[in-house]
Amino acid sequence: MIGVFDSGLGGLSVLAALVEALPQADFRYHADTAHVPYGNKSDAEIQRRVLAVGGELAAMGCDLLVVACNTATAAAVQALRAAHPGIPVVGVEPGIKPAAQETRSGRIAVLATESTAKSARLHKLIREHAGGVEVHVEPCPGWATHVELLQLDDPALATDIHARIEPLLAAGVDRIVLGCTHYSFLAPLLRRAIGKRARLIDVADAVARQARRLSGHLAHGNGRLHLHASAHPERLHAALPRLNLGYLSARIA
Repeated sequence: MIGVFDSGLGGLSVLAALVEALPQADFRYHADTAHVPYGNKSDAEIQRRVLAVGGELAAMGCDLLVVACNTATAAAVQALRAAHPGIPVVGVEPGIKPAAQETRSGRIAVLATESTAKSARLHKLIREHAGGVEVHVEPCPGWATHVELLQLDDPALATDIHARIEPLLAAGVDRIVLGCTHYSFLAPLLRRAIGKRARLIDVADAVARQARRLSGHLAHGNGRLHLHASAHPERLHAALPRLNLGYLSARIA
C-alpha cells in the first residue's frame, strides 16, 4: 500500500498523477480535513499533524509515503523521514529548478501558501537552483480554501488571481510555479489570466515518477483506492467528480 496525504483536497492532484504512473498499485489517501488549511499554521503545528498522519498510515501498512502537500513537505518532511527510517518518503517541492532552467526572460514566480512562501526550505531551493534568475515569491492566502470549498467559480477568486498574476507578468515573469498542490485545480483560472504570456510549472508528474522509482513490489497490487478524511469524509468522495477526478471512484475499495 502507498500512503498519500495532504491537508485536504489538494493532494488529489498528486494522487491522480500517481495512479496514472502506477495503475496497478494500491493507494490509501488521507485528507487531514479536521485541520485544513496547513498554509496559515506554524511549522510546529504542521509538523505535529504530519507526524500524526504519517504514523497512522505507516500503522495501516503503508510501505511508501507521499507527502502530497508543499507546505507539509517544507515544514516536516525531514521529521517524518527521521520518525520512519525504514519507509521511503516522497515530498512535493515547488518546481524551481525546471522553471529556472526553462525561463527565457530570467524571471520566474512561485505561487505559494503563506507558510511555504516564508519557509527556509523554499528559499534554500531558490538559492540552489535559481542562481542568476530573478524569483518572485507570491503568497496567495485563501486560494487553497476556495479549492477545499469547491468554490472554483467564485468571481472573487478570479478577481484575486488576476490581481496577483498581472503584476508578475508586467515584471516579465515567463514561468509560474504552482507551489501548492491545491493550485493545480486552479490551472484553468490561472491560464485564463496568463494567456500565452507565461507557462505554468506543476511537479505532480515528477513526484509520481519518483514514487514509481521507489515503489518496487508496491507497483503490483489490485489497483484499489482507500479514501480517508479526519473530518467530513463524505466531502472527499463528493469532490472527485467536481474536480474532474470521477474516474477514481471506480477504484475505491
